[in-house]
Amino acid sequence: MSARTVWFLTHPEVHVDPSTPVEEWGLSDVGRARAGALRDGPWLEHVSSVWSSTETKAVETADLIAGDRPRRTHPGLGENERSATGFLPPAEFETVADAFFAHPEMSARGWARAVDEQARIVAAVDDVLADARSGSGDVVVVAHGAVGTLLRCHLTGSPISRAHDQPGQGHWFTFDRDSRQVHEAAWRPLEDLLARR
Repeated sequence: MSARTVWFLTHPEVHVDPSTPVEEWGLSDVGRARAGALRDGPWLEHVSSVWSSTETKAVETADLIAGDRPRRTHPGLGENERSATGFLPPAEFETVADAFFAHPEMSARGWARAVDEQARIVAAVDDVLADARSGSGDVVVVAHGAVGTLLRCHLTGSPISRAHDQPGQGHWFTFDRDSRQVHEAAWRPLEDLLARR
């Protein structure tokens, strides 16, 4: 059997609206353009399914990429649970996010603990890859930065740390579908997918 790849993508830029729940935020014009540019690229040649979280920004990203490939959602692929604070101004958000990663067995301002969110995203990805609807080829998973970082830490055997976080919205890494071995040494911007097969 030839190697099969899981492409883990995070949604690109969003339209920030403090009056709307974060999980309902959609992509900005920039985000839509970045995601749409990936459609039908050679990296999708062996993809048999595209999965996303149920959050609007991830669903929109997956829709723009999937083309005529099956697209499904899994609630376990959502971003870390942070409804206790709701929207936070950027500087305050970064402070709480730092604490979320720095103390993974503690809750930061009522957010879910990083250790629990890591267990959840790992289980969700395992569910997706075991699902017959994923097909036998490569799989694209569109989700979010923090849970992607937690997944990446798990797959590489690294302690939970924000040092492994994506440098901005709209990045990706890949891992082997069967061995779960991560391929990239670091997150890569979505645009780098255009040169991949």
